[in-house]
Amino acid sequence: MALIRKRRLTEQQQRRIQKQHQSRQEDIDTSNDLEGLVVQHYGRQLEVKALSTPEPHPEKPHVAEGEPEPFWKPIELGSVWRCHTRTNLELLVTGDRVKWQADPNTGLGIITAIHPRQSLLTRPDRYHKVKPVAANVSLIVVVFAALPEPAPMLIDRYLVACQNAEIPALLVLNKTDLLKENDPILTLVAEYEALGYEVMQTCLTGDISALAQRLDNETVAFVGQSGVGKSSLINIIAPEAAQKTNIISENSALGQHTTTSTRLISFGETGALIDSPGIREFGLWHLTLDAVEQGFPEIANLLGSCQFRNCTHKHEKNCALRQAADAGEILPRRLESFLRLCDEIQEAQQKN
Repeated sequence: MALIRKRRLTEQQQRRIQKQHQSRQEDIDTSNDLEGLVVQHYGRQLEVKALSTPEPHPEKPHVAEGEPEPFWKPIELGSVWRCHTRTNLELLVTGDRVKWQADPNTGLGIITAIHPRQSLLTRPDRYHKVKPVAANVSLIVVVFAALPEPAPMLIDRYLVACQNAEIPALLVLNKTDLLKENDPILTLVAEYEALGYEVMQTCLTGDISALAQRLDNETVAFVGQSGVGKSSLINIIAPEAAQKTNIISENSALGQHTTTSTRLISFGETGALIDSPGIREFGLWHLTLDAVEQGFPEIANLLGSCQFRNCTHKHEKNCALRQAADAGEILPRRLESFLRLCDEIQEAQQKN
C-alpha cells in the first residue's frame, strides 16, 4: 500500500485557518455565561459544578400529548456537568474557577473563560514536562504513615514543591495505631515540628474531627505515597466522596495506586478536598537551585558562609553546612536531601 505524504501548509494557509478558527471562537455569545468550578478532569472533557444559575432559566420544551418526553437537564446550583472547553483556553485543572454555558437539551456544557488563579500546584510528568495538578489550593496535606515505610526524602520534596508554589503545608502522620513504642517515625515527626512545620496525627479507626476542623474553609490538596491512606481519610471526612481504596500489598509493602484522576469533593460550607493520584517519586528537576534552597530554610540561612565561594558542600574544608550538620545544628538527612536535589537539577540543566 502506498504511503500518503502529509501536505505541508503554506504560511498564508496557516494564517487563514487560524483566522477562521478565531472567528468561530468569537462567535460564541458569552452574555449568558455562568460561574463554575472544575471538579474533575477527563482528558478533553471536564466536570464542572454550577455555582450560579441563569436568569431567566431556560424553559423545558412543551410536549404535545402522545409525543415522547425529550431529554432535559435543569441548571441547578451544585449540579455537575460534563463540559468541553474553548480551544483558545489554557490547560484547565481541578480547582479552576471558570465561566461556562450549559445546554439543558443535551446535558453538556462549554467552558468559555477561566478566572485568574490564586495558586497552581504542578509536577513534572514522565515526559519531563511540567504538568499542572490543581489550582486555587490554599493548603497542601502531605500524608505519610507507619505503613508503607515513610520516605523522608520524598516528604522533603513535597515541602520544596509547597514552598515553590507558595502554598502552606500540613504534615499528617496517619495510621498511628500501627506505631510501636519509641517508633523512629515519632522522631521524624519531632524533627519536622522543630523546623516549624505544622504536624497532625490521625488514625483511620479513631476520631479525626480535629483534622476535619483544621481543613474546614480550605481548598486542600492531598499528596503522599500510595497506600498511606489519603483516600481513606477523605472518605471519613467527606463520606459522600465514595473514593476507591485498596489494600497494601503484603508482598511489596507498597501502596497500590487507586486514584486515577484528580478529583475535587465539596466539604463543609466553603471547603473542598482534592485527591491526586498517588506517586512514589516527586521530581523537581524543573525548579531552579534558588527554589530548592528556599525549600530548606534552615540550610538557606547558612549558604554563603563557607570558606570557598564555589563550595559543593561535599568534601571541602570549612564547609559551613557540613560543620552545622556535625554540630547538630541542621539534620544530616536534610542536608543529604538538599544536596541530592541540587545534583538532580544540575544534571537536568546540563542535559537541556
